[in-house]
Amino acid sequence: MQMQMDERILLFFEKNMDALPLYEQLEQRILSEIGEVCIKVQKTQISFSNKYMFSCVSFARVRKKKDCPSSYIVVSFGLGHKVESPRIDVSAEPYPNRWTHHILISEPDEVDDELMGWIKEAAIFSAGKR
Repeated sequence: MQMQMDERILLFFEKNMDALPLYEQLEQRILSEIGEVCIKVQKTQISFSNKYMFSCVSFARVRKKKDCPSSYIVVSFGLGHKVESPRIDVSAEPYPNRWTHHILISEPDEVDDELMGWIKEAAIFSAGKR
């Protein structure tokens, strides 16, 4: 099963192979720091879920093309409040008290404790939804 997932992940990054190490760093930290995570590879995103999806990786446009580095991933996560940080490119409240945040990551060291803190909080928030 894991081998099949690896192939699907490789296919997801087929046109953006330079961004794969960014994803691998994020996935490794999520799997080692958050228990019971399911990874689902889809056409436009790779999602991480427990009871519900709490974070995902995509190539969503969160900046103008001229402001994007050549290689990047967009990490999205959902919380019950808006996070104010210069790192967050876009945030939206699609439902009352449910905020989705998007962060463009272009360097491995950007997968840091601050980002992981938000993702862990998102996993707890997601697990508590009814």
